[in-house]
Amino acid sequence: MEVINHSAKRTDTSLLVITHLTQLLGYVIGFGSLVVPLIIWLTTKDKVEGMNEHGKSIVNFQISLILYIILSIPAILLLGLGILTLIGAGLLGFIIPIVNAVRASNGEAPTYFMTIRFIS
Repeated sequence: MEVINHSAKRTDTSLLVITHLTQLLGYVIGFGSLVVPLIIWLTTKDKVEGMNEHGKSIVNFQISLILYIILSIPAILLLGLGILTLIGAGLLGFIIPIVNAVRASNGEAPTYFMTIRFIS
């Protein structure tokens, strides 16, 4: 008699890579950089190995980016420092998801720079 374990998680690095790259939707269509990875994470966190860790990192990073952008708007009035923060947030929001997509394809844990841990 064969015992089937339905609770086993599958290894799917391509879905992890896609989840990281969906953060770039904000640059392509203007929205979706938080919502799409959040939906993928919530629907597959119990089915895919490593998705819970990667999903939490992605959501924390996107919320941190939104917070940095909101705080930089009034900082524009303070000697223009908010413009530098906006440029930095834009560059980080573009480069870091690509780096972590490569790390996910290699089976490594994600590392997001300047991320506030909202979800642990």
